[in-house]
Amino acid sequence: MNFLSKNERRTENFVREHFRVYKEQLIIEEQISDNPKIKKLLLTASKSGIGRGCPEFIIQYKSNPDFIIIVECKADVTKHESANRDICRDYSVDGALLYSSYLSRDFDVLSIAVSGERLENLKISHFLQLKGEKKAIKKFANKLLAPVDYLEGYLKSPEKFRQDYDKLLSFSKELNEKLHSQKILESDRGLLISCILIALENTAFSKSYKDFTKPDDLARQLVDTVEMEFKNSGIQEQKLRIIRGRFSFIKTDTSLSTKDGVLRDIITDIKDNVNTFIKTHEYFDVLGQLYIEFLRYANSDKGLGIVLTPPHITEFMAELAEINKDSVVYDSCAGTGGFLVSAMNLMIKDTKDDRERINSIKQNQLVGVEYQAHIFALACSNMFIHQDGKTNILNGSCFDTEIINKIKEFSPTVGLLNPPYKSDKKTDTEELEFVLANLECIEQGGKCVAIVPLQTAIAQKGKILELKRKLLENHTLEAVLSMPNELFFNSKVGVISCVMVFTAKRPHPASKKTFFGYFKDDGFVIKKIKGRVDSLGKWRNIKRTWLEAFINREEIAGLSINRCVSAADEWCAEAYMETDYSVITDKDFENEIKKYVAYKVQNL
Repeated sequence: MNFLSKNERRTENFVREHFRVYKEQLIIEEQISDNPKIKKLLLTASKSGIGRGCPEFIIQYKSNPDFIIIVECKADVTKHESANRDICRDYSVDGALLYSSYLSRDFDVLSIAVSGERLENLKISHFLQLKGEKKAIKKFANKLLAPVDYLEGYLKSPEKFRQDYDKLLSFSKELNEKLHSQKILESDRGLLISCILIALENTAFSKSYKDFTKPDDLARQLVDTVEMEFKNSGIQEQKLRIIRGRFSFIKTDTSLSTKDGVLRDIITDIKDNVNTFIKTHEYFDVLGQLYIEFLRYANSDKGLGIVLTPPHITEFMAELAEINKDSVVYDSCAGTGGFLVSAMNLMIKDTKDDRERINSIKQNQLVGVEYQAHIFALACSNMFIHQDGKTNILNGSCFDTEIINKIKEFSPTVGLLNPPYKSDKKTDTEELEFVLANLECIEQGGKCVAIVPLQTAIAQKGKILELKRKLLENHTLEAVLSMPNELFFNSKVGVISCVMVFTAKRPHPASKKTFFGYFKDDGFVIKKIKGRVDSLGKWRNIKRTWLEAFINREEIAGLSINRCVSAADEWCAEAYMETDYSVITDKDFENEIKKYVAYKVQNL
């Protein structure tokens, strides 16, 4: 009787019956796998420390062979997990993690530990360990899920995103070097990539492009396919003319149209590395990220003041604006469309998969203006890749009366922008003029969130002071957040920036306290090849802390403070925060000296 109460076969049968329903999608094996790679990895993975490892179940996806599930079972729920997870023979979690540590050398692994003999009190733990990672992360709830839910949770997990993003960065560097070796201009590289991504949306082109024997025929077909895709989407003829003109270089470029295999290989690389990323991480601004990568290696646009906002900051700013499914978002300096993509992501999530609302958002609630024709083509392409939104991006100046009137027809409730940053020319438009122009188009009570150079916030004289006065006379300054000093490292631009948050068309009350955040550490670090990346996975928690402090107007030592300010005051946390000397160490002092020396060397 005691033996029956601890029958591991019962536990296994619960798992077997659960996954058996999905056998059309899966390869389900027990103890031993026919896959030679799996078999080899488990050769020395015995729980006793000697011999082959034999998980109860080894499950492979027919559609995704790089991701596998292993299941370890125990009948006794008290043998589910040891204190240190190191008694592999006796505990299900410990054993599952042991097998995962071996299999993750070549696979992404979801290890599942199941304990108990009764269905109603099964104890279930899930751990995700990605290929090459030493640590397994706990995932999912205490129940067995359908394989599609496991696959979706894995593909959309922050851990998987970081892995895929690292691969994307590595690929973008390789791609940039390849395009450079083929003498393709930096200003044309983003256009080429966007053209290819759109063409790959066409099933016929995606299947047939390798069949073209002449490079000039392939180049012509590539551009013609994209033109047809835009036409079918209903884009206006005037915009189509601009896009057609910007993509036309592909037909005449020496490397692309005359060298055998060059364009074909680039298309294949994009299909394998970028297109796959887009399909998995649907609303991430891939095109903007690639363009940033091109700027890193040859920032020919620096003189034009182009500073592309890192994707994690466009998302953060969209959340500051409290964007939801009812928002109408306007970016008056659209660039490659990064803010609009981040806004679209939040808005679509808020619809809870309401397809009608999603279509309305893409068609009517995302509005942008971009002045430069080649960047405008990129923005239209970017929105196309994310399934529309491009019909409401205008080519022109956000100061143009006709454009302002067109934008006001949409009644925007949120403004997001990163204006062109001034060079040394005195005739350049001030960044705060762009902010004022954006606010003019926003409905009363709407929010405008702009990232601008910190010097515009701390200026206390001249034209900038007058612009600050004008802002407070007409709008409410809700917050100013000091951003990390090296935020634009990947764009090779050394501007120290801040984020300003305004409520539109409500004059700033004299007694109103503005929230100031010292948001200098976003957890990103600089890696020699990858640039500035979230390699330690800190950003998610840091963003949560920042948003909570802002929403609740919390005063946190070393992070935030509230103060009444006028136009003549400095708009930055550094001017008002008290230093908490108790947390400062000698190491902090040493690091600051190093940063200062590095800054002086870089700016000699």
